[in-house]
Amino acid sequence: MVAALVKGQNGALAQPEVVLSVRTEAAVDVSALLVTGAGKVRSDADFVFFNQPTAPGVVLSVGAVLEVSFAEVPAEIAQLRAVITLDDSNATFGEFAAPVATVADPAGKVLYEYRIEGLGSESVVIAIELYRRGAEWKVRAVGQGYAGGFAALVTDHGVQVDDTAAPPEPAAELQVRTVPGEAALSFEKREKLDMRKRAVAKVLISKDAWGIRARVVLVIDKTGSMLKQYRSQVVHRVVQRMIPVATQLDDSGALEAYLYAHSFAKLPDITVAHGDEWAHTYLHLSGTHAGIDYSRIGGRNDELPIMRDIMASLHPGDGPTLILFFTDGGFANKREIAALMREAAQLPAFWQFIGLGRANYGLLRSLDEMTGRIVDNAGFFALDDIDKVDDGELYARLLGEFPDWLRAAKAAGVLR
Repeated sequence: MVAALVKGQNGALAQPEVVLSVRTEAAVDVSALLVTGAGKVRSDADFVFFNQPTAPGVVLSVGAVLEVSFAEVPAEIAQLRAVITLDDSNATFGEFAAPVATVADPAGKVLYEYRIEGLGSESVVIAIELYRRGAEWKVRAVGQGYAGGFAALVTDHGVQVDDTAAPPEPAAELQVRTVPGEAALSFEKREKLDMRKRAVAKVLISKDAWGIRARVVLVIDKTGSMLKQYRSQVVHRVVQRMIPVATQLDDSGALEAYLYAHSFAKLPDITVAHGDEWAHTYLHLSGTHAGIDYSRIGGRNDELPIMRDIMASLHPGDGPTLILFFTDGGFANKREIAALMREAAQLPAFWQFIGLGRANYGLLRSLDEMTGRIVDNAGFFALDDIDKVDDGELYARLLGEFPDWLRAAKAAGVLR
């Protein structure tokens, strides 16, 4: 019996050889990308398409069929991604019946079938992915459109597109930084992460700060007034959107993390591979989780202890630190905090405060006018609803002042 897959579902492949094909009423090209654990081809030889129909272990045969021999696929290759592209560049998959991707054995017996539902404006779709799991191979139903087009897709996977091919968007040629753990993500999560990394990179390039390395620290408000933000998992989504910043700035690609209220807790670093698990483990307002007593942290805000602790970790001569401080406001110790920010201006860190929800942010709104600092070391902006702000705008606001601080801090001798 044929196993029908749904999007995101996977299945085992016990056969040493399989055949991939696609049924569709539209005229399409089929191609394949053989990628390493980093999601990139080793060279253009790992790209199979009509002008290059073979790669190690893969043959594109008559009828747009991909024949795969797992024993011949090099050990460095972690995934094989089968791509379908409409012949008519002005058409979209939404104009046709859903394409059906199949995986069969060499005798033609269909093992898996995946009807790629829900396509609309896409003209390029990664249909299915074959991937290694230990010594075995598996199939995953992907069905993911690629907004940047075919040239953007292949260049994002490391293929060099010549001048006669469709021109990619400017961002498609950008080689964003890859960090450990990305290969463990599902294809959809890898693609979303890559898109967000590109959005971060665009901001840094536009501010002439591409290639800068900085420690990245995430601070999240745990006060009782944040109940709605926790209950609706806004803070969970904040974590996911901050991870790409660390991948492009921090040497390790990880986020240092704190929760604070009256007191604070220093939490394990957030890594690419375990971002979801981290959020579910540590983002709470009460109870005891992973050995941490959340009642000890308290339910009302006092920023001074957490700020002093972070400042104690900063030393003259260190490289730059970017502190991403999410709060719903209520900074009560205004005089003390202002004095602390003046003191902190001597240290190699920029404090980016972000307001979550509709609140009274008081002191935070006047950070840019604060006098008595050797350099402007802080910025603030509020987000009434972070889910309504796209990645490009979010990262532009999040990173907009950091490069300016870098230059000012170097000029003032705060950074060396």
